[in-house]
Amino acid sequence: MNPLNIRKDDFYLPTLEVLRDLGGSASIEEIEEKLIERFRFKQGALDVVYDRSGDNVITDKMSWARSYLKFPGFVTTESRGIWVLTEAGRAALDLPLEDVRKQIHVAKAKRRAEQLAERKAVVEDLDRLLIDEPDDTNGEELEEAALDWTDALLATLRTMDPAAFERLTQRLLRESGFVKVEVTGKSGDGGIDGSGVLRMNLISFQVLFQCKRYAGSVGSSTVRDFRGAMQGRADKGLIITTGTFTAEARKEATRDGAPAIDLIDGEALCQLLKERRLGVQVREVVREEVVVDTAFLLSV
Repeated sequence: MNPLNIRKDDFYLPTLEVLRDLGGSASIEEIEEKLIERFRFKQGALDVVYDRSGDNVITDKMSWARSYLKFPGFVTTESRGIWVLTEAGRAALDLPLEDVRKQIHVAKAKRRAEQLAERKAVVEDLDRLLIDEPDDTNGEELEEAALDWTDALLATLRTMDPAAFERLTQRLLRESGFVKVEVTGKSGDGGIDGSGVLRMNLISFQVLFQCKRYAGSVGSSTVRDFRGAMQGRADKGLIITTGTFTAEARKEATRDGAPAIDLIDGEALCQLLKERRLGVQVREVVREEVVVDTAFLLSV
């Protein structure tokens, strides 16, 4: 197959299918790797570049396909270059390619018109845009809400379908810098729910992870069983729970002479989700503090 004959359109539906098969989100590297497998590109085809720019032809067209899929909202991009399949994208998987092309064309034209209108509005209504509207939000209510958001989040996480919680974990790991993150979806594998590769500068670590939607505590036996299952299969292990870990479990995770296992409890999980804005929206509120300058008043 001549790479120069491939169109970006040829990657529209396969890209959506790859995202679906990878759990709904993936890094660019993961998407392109799966597409290369799917199209069975030979190394010679992968080495073809444009004469003028020197860019790789195939990966360039894959990139344009991803960008065009954003116009109708079939995919979105998050931090760290993670691409996410939307509900509209899932629905598009049932459409013929021609209908997908039409939706992209219409959405692209609409976005172009909106951009032109926005530029015109900025010029005409600059004064209005500078108006500062007061915020009448009650500070005490916000402070109280900030105290219990973790409880609400954990309660929601514990009611999630197990497969959905595994996909959320997969997404979180990708957002945290992992690549090749896969969910096994199997039972009876020593508690291993998935794997990924963590790259740190020039070094990579194969990591196996386990997800526990617990309201209670995870004990030391769970850590021991998980370590036994990962023996010889990975460099590191990771257990994520919506509950807590017993003191014995934490000791077992760092026991001398045994591969260390990292533990993420419910509180730490909430913070990670908050930092990456996964299932959590953060609203910053500026509070005004007024202090009487007595020294100034007495010196007037």
